[in-house]
Amino acid sequence: MKSEFFVMTAVLFSSLTHAQDTTNTVLDEVVVTTNKYERKQSETGKTITVITKQVIGRSQGKSIGELLNTVAGTTIIGANNNPGTNNTASIRGASAGNTLILLDGIPMNDPSVNNNYFDLNYFPIDQIERIEILKGGHSTLYGSDAVAGVINIISKKPVNERVTITGGLTAGSYNTFKQNIGIMGSNRAIDYSVNYSHLSSKGFSSAHDSTKIAAFDKDGFAQHVADARFGFKMSNKWSADVYSSYSYYETDLDAAAFIDEKDYNVKNDNVRARAGVKYEHSKGSLRFNYSFNYVERNYLDDSTYKSSPYVDFSNSTYIGRTHYAELYNNWKWSNFELLAGADYRLNNTYQFYFSTGPFGPFEPPAWVAKMNQLSPYTSLVYKKNKFTGEVGGRLNVHSEYGTNFTYTFNPSLLINRKAKIFANLYSAFKTPTLYQLFDPSAGNKDLQPEKGTTAEAGIELFPIKSLRFRIVGFYRNTNDAILYTYNPSTFASKYFNVSKQKNYGFETEFSYAQGKLSVTANYAYTNGETTSAYDGTGVALSKDTTYYNLYRIPKHAVNLLVGFQVTNSFYVSSSFRYVSKREEFIYGTAPETLEAYATIDAYAEYKFRKNFRIFVDLKNITDKEYFDLLGYNSKMFNFTGGVLFNF
Repeated sequence: MKSEFFVMTAVLFSSLTHAQDTTNTVLDEVVVTTNKYERKQSETGKTITVITKQVIGRSQGKSIGELLNTVAGTTIIGANNNPGTNNTASIRGASAGNTLILLDGIPMNDPSVNNNYFDLNYFPIDQIERIEILKGGHSTLYGSDAVAGVINIISKKPVNERVTITGGLTAGSYNTFKQNIGIMGSNRAIDYSVNYSHLSSKGFSSAHDSTKIAAFDKDGFAQHVADARFGFKMSNKWSADVYSSYSYYETDLDAAAFIDEKDYNVKNDNVRARAGVKYEHSKGSLRFNYSFNYVERNYLDDSTYKSSPYVDFSNSTYIGRTHYAELYNNWKWSNFELLAGADYRLNNTYQFYFSTGPFGPFEPPAWVAKMNQLSPYTSLVYKKNKFTGEVGGRLNVHSEYGTNFTYTFNPSLLINRKAKIFANLYSAFKTPTLYQLFDPSAGNKDLQPEKGTTAEAGIELFPIKSLRFRIVGFYRNTNDAILYTYNPSTFASKYFNVSKQKNYGFETEFSYAQGKLSVTANYAYTNGETTSAYDGTGVALSKDTTYYNLYRIPKHAVNLLVGFQVTNSFYVSSSFRYVSKREEFIYGTAPETLEAYATIDAYAEYKFRKNFRIFVDLKNITDKEYFDLLGYNSKMFNFTGGVLFNF
């Protein structure tokens, strides 16, 4: 493993040594996630990383989770497992649900799950234009769940006035096949984008067969996703857009870690719809957005094959609905930029479970719960010469626990357009979920929100336009962290605000693009601990105890990508990823250690006739066996290849 790291490091430095300073290709990109309106990256002190359209175009053999895993400090748990594994996002060691997923700036969540996270499987990569990852506590702009950061997935939109048809046919390991097609275009009055994607895979056994002789069955996956967006230019100042999407996937499940199951599956439905209006005035713009998100998951185990002696049949349904409305305005005058707005969120869930077995049927009452929150917010940016400073605040008024307030303070200084230094102070919060508040067995209506404060500081260097380097240190302190507790004597369980969580570390990021060569590299160190009167399994202790609890999160992670444009038509790249050992939570006993691993990938594409590309994506080419989740298989050597077209 160490030899692999040194080899790739040698490749990096030898490539840089032989590169010629001929072109400037690293640009000061415009981003929207930092302030809810367009700004150049050099004009903000916030820590943002962009996965560009070009990178996504060369990642059609990957999932969103696999792509996000290459971003410093970002861990997508489940991305390297069987297709259909639920992908949860963690930034800087935060627990599930503390990273907010956005779609075109609109919060996405699932009120039916215990931590409110949103499954990244719903987003096919071929329907995405770019991804912006904003790190730090950003509840002032984006409300609940943005404790460690936000991931803004930006959908495809037309870029010129002609009709464009895009698509692809791909195939790969595990009998995986994908077909996608899209059409987009625009004129002076209307623009549109319509896309469809289908993915199927026979997969492999999700559960790991430690005996190597149990003949676990393969767990397949099938998905259909369609979306449509229409934009309307009503006048020089008024515009509107509507968007809708339907995502359905079905996947086979195993019973548990190391335990096979042959007739257990889950069906997932996701419906998203939104409408927006924008008015552009002389000082900025006024915007209104409404979004509806519906998620339904149905688990069925008909148990002709019984992995458990206690259950012959089970059927459960979990439904989550979210209504989101937001109105905000930004003004620019002199050296100031002001953003002011408010959003309203209504979440509800319906949950049902039934099973039968040797001890008879078990059918607890179905339960329904809802909550709402109203949040006015504002931020003020001051720019003069090379200094930029931002202050902001949000008041959150919640139907269950009352109110809480968050703030942000972001100064930065640009030095000779060659360097930027910045220091940020954020506060953020995570609202208790419907499950934590109202679950019949463990819910607690007296829960308060988790409240976090993040401090970060760093420097970004760009001595020439083709070279960038950034190092950022961070420290996050969370109070009133919500913990699931369990009493082994009475078998009673409940959620309480009982923990204090501290996370800290640093990230370095490097990018170089000159001539035909491009190099990106990053390293992240993440550490943390919790202090609680309960141990890691939720059992009460005699006094407060501090222990490490960043389960499944590596302390050390390295990513390296070296790409070379051999000719105008032929591109090749190789990537390296190293993940240090991690701890895996084990209920009722001490954690186990997941071993460190390193993987090497390779990619090549060739363009011909201007409208076609063929590609091959080779992943884990050393066929390394490793585990991101204890007892569940990760992908061994696998490949994807295909043809992509654009007319």
